[in-house]
Amino acid sequence: MTKNELILQALCNSSLTDELRDSEIELLASCISLRDYRAGEAILKPGDTELKDSLLILGSGEVEATATAGGEQMTLHLLKPGDLAGIIGFVGGNVMQISATVVAKTDSKVLLLDRVRLESLLNSNPAIVYYVMRGIVRNVHGIVRRMNMQSVELSNYMFKQGGRY
Repeated sequence: MTKNELILQALCNSSLTDELRDSEIELLASCISLRDYRAGEAILKPGDTELKDSLLILGSGEVEATATAGGEQMTLHLLKPGDLAGIIGFVGGNVMQISATVVAKTDSKVLLLDRVRLESLLNSNPAIVYYVMRGIVRNVHGIVRRMNMQSVELSNYMFKQGGRY
């Protein structure tokens, strides 16, 4: 599979492009670069500013988002092709407050959507930028819903245990 085919396939697998037409996805693909990561290699880590202006879209492989809590490493999410990472930095948040680490579990290919390149479409193709941002909001909403469900499950478990944990 060529680099361009991989980029187009990953974009089509992503909720980021749910509202885009094929021609718009191809234009969005022109704003994306591709980076290879080896198994075990950190893609994002707390305080890392190298990719702070890039939205990461998993093209292939397995990638895990983890965080350290109470001295223990815990898995937040196992990303599948099309999933997003690096959202906070991409939308202009303070990357110094990010606590998650994103690591390639297998050799992986990651698409990097540069914020400045996406913003360059504002004058010529504002609908693409609008629909991409809607896709990011839907993605974040899904993350929040999943975390809320996990919190409820944990609370129910603790309640059933009689408060023993």
